[in-house]
Amino acid sequence: MNRRHFIRTTATAAATFATIPMMAFNTQDFPSDILIGKGDPDLYGEGFSLQKEAYEAFVRMKHDAAKEGISIKVVSSYRSYTHQNNIWERKYNRFTQQGLNPAQAIEKIVEYSTIPGTSRHHWGTDIDIIDANGGENGDVLVAKKFHGNGPYCKLKEWMNTYAESFGFKLVYTDVANRKGFKYEPWHYSYAPISIPMLKAYTKLDLKSMLQKEKLMGSDHFTEEFISRYIAENILDINPALL
Repeated sequence: MNRRHFIRTTATAAATFATIPMMAFNTQDFPSDILIGKGDPDLYGEGFSLQKEAYEAFVRMKHDAAKEGISIKVVSSYRSYTHQNNIWERKYNRFTQQGLNPAQAIEKIVEYSTIPGTSRHHWGTDIDIIDANGGENGDVLVAKKFHGNGPYCKLKEWMNTYAESFGFKLVYTDVANRKGFKYEPWHYSYAPISIPMLKAYTKLDLKSMLQKEKLMGSDHFTEEFISRYIAENILDINPALL
C-alpha cells in the first residue's frame, strides 16, 4: 500500500532564501521556495516522490501499461535543491579533473543536468522512467535504449500513444532545431501542474538568483550565459508544456 512521504531539505539549504510562510498550494499558488527546490512540499510514493495529483495519475498510467507487459519504473522524480547541488558538484569536479576549464565544464554539465534551483525535478511533477522488464544494466538513461531494438523501446512506443491521456508529456523532445538540454526520451512531466508552475517560475528574478547562489563554478556565470540558459535550457522545451 502506498504511504505518504514527506521530503525535507536541510536547514542549511533553506537558509539561503528568506523564509516564506507555507500554505497548502494549488495550481494558482506556488511559493518561491517550492519552485526552487528549497521548500517542504507534500509528496507521495514509495521509491519515488510526486505531488498527490501527479502521483495518482502516474499510478493509473503504470497500471494500464502493466496490462501490455510494461513495468514503468521511476528512476528519478522529486529532487531538492541540495540533491541537485550534489549532482552539480559531482559533475563539475569530474569534468574539471578531466582537464576542462570551468566554463567548458559548465557547458558540459548543462547538456543534461540543470543548475540547482532551476530543475523541473524540484516541482514534484517530473519523472525519469524506464521499463523494469527491459533490465537495468549499465547506464539506463541513454537515448538509444528507447528506440529501435533498445530495451525500453516498447515503453517509449506505449508512452507516445498513451502518456498524454494521463496528463504526462515529454519535456525535452528530439525536434531538430530545439536548443538547451539534449533529447531525453525518458523525461516526462505532469502537465496540469507543471505548466502553471513554469509560468510562476518565470516570474522569479532568475538572473539575480543565479548570481547570488554560491555554486561551484558560479563565478563563470556571465550575463550572456544566464540569459542563454534561461531562454534555451528552461524555456526551449516541448511547446505543449509552455
